[in-house]
Amino acid sequence: MSNVVEENLKTVKEQMELACRLSGRDAQEVQLLLATKTVPLEKLQMAMQAGETLFGENKAQELRGKFPLMEQYNRVEWHFIGHLQTNKVKDVVKYVTLIHSVDRLRLGEALHQQLLKENKTMNILMQVNTSYEESKFGVPPELALELVEQLSQFETLNIKGLMTIGKLNATNEETRHCFRLLRSIQAQIREKNLPRVEMDVLSMGMSGDFQVAIEEGATIIRVGTKVFGERYLPDSYYWNENARQDD
Repeated sequence: MSNVVEENLKTVKEQMELACRLSGRDAQEVQLLLATKTVPLEKLQMAMQAGETLFGENKAQELRGKFPLMEQYNRVEWHFIGHLQTNKVKDVVKYVTLIHSVDRLRLGEALHQQLLKENKTMNILMQVNTSYEESKFGVPPELALELVEQLSQFETLNIKGLMTIGKLNATNEETRHCFRLLRSIQAQIREKNLPRVEMDVLSMGMSGDFQVAIEEGATIIRVGTKVFGERYLPDSYYWNENARQDD
């Protein structure tokens, strides 16, 4: 199994380097984040032994379970990349250095209140639903500027950039449109020079479309199945709008 994870990592990195070369980018500009949803601990350890240091979890409960077991790897950095319910904020801020999925004011307020209690700040990305799919979370593109202005008023939140999920089961061109739209929103927000808003990070691209994302300016790609193998749960388990019970 260890050989498979290591071989898969090698293949993904070769594909990343090729995409960077074809688009005239420096490969150092793009970080590989390994998406760990439902991945067993032994596979994570294999990735860490292969030198990987950046991991992202979708579910607060899974993050809480994995984190203590991984503390021996003190160079590892965890991000939260799934839909975050307000009642899970306290759990998540304990473990991660970046939250990719802030998509509504209420979540920003909940994060701010928790971080004030802990005398901490948190780096965040704002999630944008660039494909307008009902099955996805994220602020609609036309409301992105308004939300980032609201979030920038919370002094505990450092807005580092944007995150999106490309259109599922789409052609490369449809997916590319999503990524280009995110980049245009990034440029629009940058012009505003808002406090605590940097817009240096574009988290976009997953196992099926990360090469297109790199071509369109991704600085973090989130890859799971291409390294760890197919998951036994469908994407709807992670990206289901019906989970909005706390909003």
